[in-house]
Amino acid sequence: MLERTLVLLKPDAVQRAIMGRILSRFEDAGLKVVGMKMVWVDKTFSLKHYREELAKRAGAHVRELIANFLTTGPVVAMVIEGVNAIENVRKMVGATEPKSALPGTIRGDFSHMSYGYADQKKLAVKNLVHASSSKDDAELEIKLWFSQKELHSYKTVHDVHIL
Repeated sequence: MLERTLVLLKPDAVQRAIMGRILSRFEDAGLKVVGMKMVWVDKTFSLKHYREELAKRAGAHVRELIANFLTTGPVVAMVIEGVNAIENVRKMVGATEPKSALPGTIRGDFSHMSYGYADQKKLAVKNLVHASSSKDDAELEIKLWFSQKELHSYKTVHDVHIL
């Protein structure tokens, strides 16, 4: 099933200048970028992205830390399309806690922060990437970050193998 998912390269990925290396991984896997832009979000927008459900799951303080972190620098927002894109992108990104992410995943290869360290220092976990966790989340997040005019259809050489 062809799906679309939202991927954010968070301020730490932008500041570390590894955007291209991360993007290449998605393209190398045959996933297609159908929308992309760099934005600097404010706190209000960040809280719209990190909805109240996060506070219920992880705690209000975690939501606040993550929302604040997203405002510390530019973010590259992308809509990625492909077969089972939501699940495949999540696998490529790796576990949310970077120290638990397997080698070969984006977080496993480029980050190492732990929840314990972040809690001790009262920091957001800098884990480089956000990827939609479900079809419902992907739909909501894509609508929040992109207008229909900003999303594009085109063919790549990978399309030959999946269509």
